[in-house]
Amino acid sequence: MKKASILEVSSLAGVSPATVSRVTSNAAPVRETTRKKVLAAMKELGYQPNSAAQSLSSKRSNTLGMIVSHLDGPFYGPVMSGVEETLRKLNKHVIIASGFAEEQAEKEAVDFLMARQVDGLILLTEGLDSEYLKDLEKRIPIYLINQHVDGLEIRNMYLDNDDGVYQATRHLIAQGHKDIIYIAGQEYKQDANERVAGFKRAMREAGLTVTGKQIVHTSFEVEGGIKGMQHMVDSGTAFTAVVAGNDEAAFGVYEWAARHGYSIPKDFSVIGFDDILMSNYVSPRLSTMHFPKYDMAKACATMAYQEIYNKKLPEGIKFKTDLVIRDSVIELK
Repeated sequence: MKKASILEVSSLAGVSPATVSRVTSNAAPVRETTRKKVLAAMKELGYQPNSAAQSLSSKRSNTLGMIVSHLDGPFYGPVMSGVEETLRKLNKHVIIASGFAEEQAEKEAVDFLMARQVDGLILLTEGLDSEYLKDLEKRIPIYLINQHVDGLEIRNMYLDNDDGVYQATRHLIAQGHKDIIYIAGQEYKQDANERVAGFKRAMREAGLTVTGKQIVHTSFEVEGGIKGMQHMVDSGTAFTAVVAGNDEAAFGVYEWAARHGYSIPKDFSVIGFDDILMSNYVSPRLSTMHFPKYDMAKACATMAYQEIYNKKLPEGIKFKTDLVIRDSVIELK
């Protein structure tokens, strides 16, 4: 079957070949009505633009780079999907690299992607400090997911972690719980520390004492939840409810309880954070805070597209969590 040419597309759409080229490459602004005509003609004729020619004419690779801390786990999958699906619908591509949450590996991933002449970088990283990111932003457009860097506010897509755990803790307090412990993530993580702050704020506002024994830093993993619970029991800390820094740590709390003959929520209540898929399928179903990670990823990819290809100034967004009430929290009588 003969491939359609740019001349055939321009003829069907009633525009010049140069206009078709501008639409396919985003090299210059085109009226929306004209863009729709060209896209409709391309679809009808099955026209596929030459990507190499597009790159030469627009001086763009039509590809963005994305760096994530890890490629596995229930959190990163929805974020990567949100970015990739959004860009694909906009006829752009994404190359994804992992930095393994290590500074040097993340810097190597940056170098790898820039060597492939990506048009911008979407970063969900843990090892890159603010000064490095500010310097990087001078070399290439960057967009930050789940990070807040002072001085790069317009490029931050981040979550109000403080308020999320504040609301989770307030929910437990409203159910009559006063002896509440918090199993936190790694101390070097910005979001982990913000969530600890939310826990402390909720407890203090309710007139409840917060001591060092009530908070333990472990990791945002199942093993972290197990270790956190064992630490609390070994230290003799009394509790009727547990706030876990994320759902995976909450699953660790479930595992610890099962190993030691405790029943949730009969013996103690548990609330998590993230609302990953499995939180609705464990038993009892986990009450948690919904993290709109997929929506955040879509918004970040759209912001990157609009700035790089349509010259629109980026605008950072602070996302909010929503309380999801299930079966792992009960009211104290």
